[in-house]
Amino acid sequence: MKKRLAMVFLGVLMILLTACGSSKPKINEKPYEDKQFLMGTYVQIRIYDDGKKEALKPAFDRVKELADKITVNQKGSEIDAINAAAGEKPVKVTDDMYYLLKEAYKYSKDSQGGFDMAIGPITSMWRIGFPDARKPAQNEIDQALKLVNYHDVEFNNEDKTVYLKEKGMMLDLGAIAKGYITDEVIKVLKENEVTTAIVDLGGNVYVLGHSPRNDQKEDWTVGIQDPNQARNVVLGSVPESNKSLVTSGIYERYLEVDGKTYHHLFNPKTGYPFDNDIAGVTIISKKSIDGDGLSTAVFSMGVKKGIAYVDTLKDTEAIFVTKDDKIYVTAGIKDGFKINPEAGYTMGNEKDLK
Repeated sequence: MKKRLAMVFLGVLMILLTACGSSKPKINEKPYEDKQFLMGTYVQIRIYDDGKKEALKPAFDRVKELADKITVNQKGSEIDAINAAAGEKPVKVTDDMYYLLKEAYKYSKDSQGGFDMAIGPITSMWRIGFPDARKPAQNEIDQALKLVNYHDVEFNNEDKTVYLKEKGMMLDLGAIAKGYITDEVIKVLKENEVTTAIVDLGGNVYVLGHSPRNDQKEDWTVGIQDPNQARNVVLGSVPESNKSLVTSGIYERYLEVDGKTYHHLFNPKTGYPFDNDIAGVTIISKKSIDGDGLSTAVFSMGVKKGIAYVDTLKDTEAIFVTKDDKIYVTAGIKDGFKINPEAGYTMGNEKDLK
C-alpha cells in the first residue's frame, strides 16, 4: 500500500514539475521603460515581462560601468590609460576591456584595415561631432597616418596587458563600443530572467524575444533608420527576433568646410572620411558588437563588395542606402524587407552596381 501511495505521489509531483517548467512568463503590452542620456546619446530600455521593472537598474548600471572604462578623455578610462602609455609600457586592463580590445583587433584584421582600432590619431584631430571639430591640414593628416596601424597593438594573454608600440598611437573604439555594451545589457536582462525587451543605444537596437502581440508568436517589426534624417525616421522595416540591428549613416555626425561635407566614418588608409556610394548601412546580426564592427568594415568596401562580403557571413544580413536614394538588401531578407513608400527611396538592382 505504501509503495502504491508513493508511486501516486511521484506521479503527481512529476505532473506539477512539468506544469511549472512549461509555464510562460506574463508579457505586458505596455513595457516598463527608462531613457537616459549616456555616452553622448540616448539609451532606452523597454522590458515587457510582468514584474521585471527592477531589471532596469542593473542594466543601466552596466552601461555606465562600461562607458566609464571605454570613453576617451574621461576620468578612469582604461582606453585613456593605454593611449597615455603608448611607446612606453604595457597597461593591464580589466577582463571587460581585454575582451573588447581583442574583438576590435579581430575586426581590424578581418576587414583588412577597413576598420582600424588604432584610428585615434585621425579622429582626435578631426573631432567630428564635437564643438571644436575642424579639417586638419594635409601635413597633419600625413603625420597622423604613420601611427594608424592595428598591427602595432600588442596583447599579453597571460597578464591581460595591452601595449601600443609607437609613441603617439591612440586607440578609438567608438565604432565598436556601443555594440559591445548592447550585448552586455542583454546579458544582464537574461540574468534577471527577462525574456522580452527592446534595447536601443542610439542606433544600436536589440530586440529580445518576440513581439507581445498575438501571444508572442510573431517577430518584432523593426523600423530601419533613415541615414539621411533625424532619429526615428524610418525608410523601411524588417521582421526580426533575438537580433541586433546597427545603423550607421554619413549624415549622423558631420562637418562642413568650404561647402564640402565630411562625415564621421574615417578611412584609416587616407585619413579622410570614406568616399564611395554608401550613405548608410544597417547590419542585422545575432551580436551587436558584430553589427558595429561590420558596419564600419562594409563602408570601406562600397555597396557591391559590401553585399558580396555580408552574403558570405552566417546569420548576418545588411541593408544599404546609396547616395542616389536607392536601397539594396542582402539575400536573406529580400522577402521580409518592406520599404516605406513615404521615405522617397526605391529598391536598386544589384546588376546595375559597378
